[in-house]
Amino acid sequence: MSVNLLLGILIGVLVVVRVMGRQLRGSMVTQRSLVVMPLVLVVVGLLSARDAFNTASPGELAFFVFDVAVLILIGLARGASTQLTVRDGGLHQKGTAATLVLWLLTIGIRVGAGFAGAAMGLNGSLTTAALLLTFGLSIAAQNVAVYLRAQRLHIPLAAERA
Repeated sequence: MSVNLLLGILIGVLVVVRVMGRQLRGSMVTQRSLVVMPLVLVVVGLLSARDAFNTASPGELAFFVFDVAVLILIGLARGASTQLTVRDGGLHQKGTAATLVLWLLTIGIRVGAGFAGAAMGLNGSLTTAALLLTFGLSIAAQNVAVYLRAQRLHIPLAAERA
C-alpha cells in the first residue's frame, strides 16, 4: 500500500468519525457547514484520484459510477433520516438510529466495493484512490437532502458564528 493511499484512508476515517459524531450529537446547520466539508473532500478526492481515472479500465469506470450512484442514494437517505428542528432561530440537525445505520452501511459499501472490484478482476486503483471523492459526494447528497427538507419546513439556516 502506498503512503498516499494510507493517508487518504486515514483522512477518510477521520472525516467520517467527525461528521458522524457531529450528526449524532446534533449540530447547527449553516451555509458553511453544508458546503465546505463536501467541497473540500470532492476537490481533494478528484486531485488524489486523477491518475487512477486516467488509467482506469472501462469496467472500473462503470463500477465506480455504480458505486457513486449507490452512495449518493444512501447520502440522500441519511439526509431524510436526520431530525430537523429550530434552535436559536436556525436549523439544527440530529441524526437518528436510522442515520447511524445508514452511515454504517455507507462504510460497509465502501469497504465492500474494494473487495467486490477485486473479485470481479477490476484490480486498478480507482476504487481506493477515490475514497475521499466518494465520501464527499455522499455527504454532499446528504446535505442537499437536509437543505431541501429545511426549505420545505420553512426553517432558516443557522447564522454563521463570528
